[in-house]
Amino acid sequence: MNGASREALAAARERLDALADNTSVDAAKLAEDLAAVTGLLDREGTLRRALTDPAQSGEAKAGLVQTVLRGQVGGEALDLFSGMVRSRWSQSRDLTDALEELSFGADLIAAERAGHLDDVEDELFRFGRIVSGSTDLRAALTDRAAGAQAKAGLLRSLLGGRSNPVTERLVVRLVTHPRGRSLEAGLDGLSKLAAARRGRTVAVVVSAVPLSDRQKQRLGAALATIYGRPVHLNLDVDPEVLGGIQVRVGDEAINGTIAERLEEAARRMAG
Repeated sequence: MNGASREALAAARERLDALADNTSVDAAKLAEDLAAVTGLLDREGTLRRALTDPAQSGEAKAGLVQTVLRGQVGGEALDLFSGMVRSRWSQSRDLTDALEELSFGADLIAAERAGHLDDVEDELFRFGRIVSGSTDLRAALTDRAAGAQAKAGLLRSLLGGRSNPVTERLVVRLVTHPRGRSLEAGLDGLSKLAAARRGRTVAVVVSAVPLSDRQKQRLGAALATIYGRPVHLNLDVDPEVLGGIQVRVGDEAINGTIAERLEEAARRMAG
């Protein structure tokens, strides 16, 4: 997002955080309501454009929200969305994208309140690794000919009782409403949102063998020093790494593996 949309999203995040401070607010219900409004805006392009029309006043757009959604969603979701449409958005789609992010964020707040945010973060990463390692599962979850109910049923059979309910809700919503994203990109985005709630950065670490607790502590401390904030380690094991570790933080890769060193030596010899 650029310009006005970035500022509007920042303001919306602050309003969501303010709601999170009020423990009487049902964060899971808020997430459900915001997801429902996201789906409505995706389906109704005319409404989406009307709510982001710069020629209309913020109050007029908030009034339209009240007319369309009153009685359909809870008061917290209605107030939050009304505040969003009072802001200016660079593109109409930005409003929908922001609303979806807030729906995910509300579910993560529910996990945080229950003390399960770390579990959800780890489960999202693990599920992503399972998907990347199974061609058949990925095909089933991304098949455009398969209905949303069939995909949701498959996910619930895989995750139900084996993962946190918040993880299940997030993944079901992501798969049944991909909104043009790849599954991998969506899961990565959810992991980053979970890390952001903790005020930390995520590092994906691949090693030939599992790291010891001491190694994890040392690596986490070193990365925290580099990036100036706590770093959460998502750990994976790949025997083909041969030795050392691979670390990816966002778009930045830190490669310290034996395999990479052998490849570099071969490139130098060939040169």
